[in-house]
Amino acid sequence: MTADCPSCGAPIAFRSAGLPIVVCDFCRSTVMRRGPDLELIGVSARVPDTITPLQIGARGSFEGRAFELIGRVRWQWRDDDGLVGGAWSEWLALFADGSTGWLAEAMGRYTMMTGIEPLPDDDIVRRVGAGETIRPDMLVELADASYRTIDARTAEAVGSEGELPFAAPAGETLFGVDLADAGGGRASVQKHGDVVTAWHGSAVTLRALQPRGLRRLDGWRQPGWAA
Repeated sequence: MTADCPSCGAPIAFRSAGLPIVVCDFCRSTVMRRGPDLELIGVSARVPDTITPLQIGARGSFEGRAFELIGRVRWQWRDDDGLVGGAWSEWLALFADGSTGWLAEAMGRYTMMTGIEPLPDDDIVRRVGAGETIRPDMLVELADASYRTIDARTAEAVGSEGELPFAAPAGETLFGVDLADAGGGRASVQKHGDVVTAWHGSAVTLRALQPRGLRRLDGWRQPGWAA
């Protein structure tokens, strides 16, 4: 679906039928889709330039499923003194079947996760939803699988682009708990507003994703497998 931005009139495209948010590439307006109508709900901060080969429109494959990167949120976290302690990007991947996942990118490392339905009695989901303190190295169950907590923190958005399942203006916060299992699998339980979601997947290499359409960087020769 294509339409005109209700703020500046520039063309905007919705690649997914199920995602409500798109950020205009030209004026940075955050546009919400309500049926056939488009509504302006704010302005998104531009994602700070980072050294990454990924970009909107890049394609690849994860576990035999083709995907395209259609959105990005840049997150950062602060330490107890209020200083920025780190940052990472989460790229929204649209799979060929219409489902979505998140490709997290931090310091050249990647993790792909897709959504799961947590069980109603999963204690970690209940605790995150209630805002309880989560400590590292806790043994927890999520959707009948065992994990240990490896990190738990609040992050804030510093910029967003493309299509997204939610608006992410600068300063928007999200609380996330990162989990790992004994076999190298990864999972995450996140609270955004009052909504708790759960995700699972694995750490991946860029090469394993068989990427195409990567961003060209000065001084970096794109390998043949990334053509």
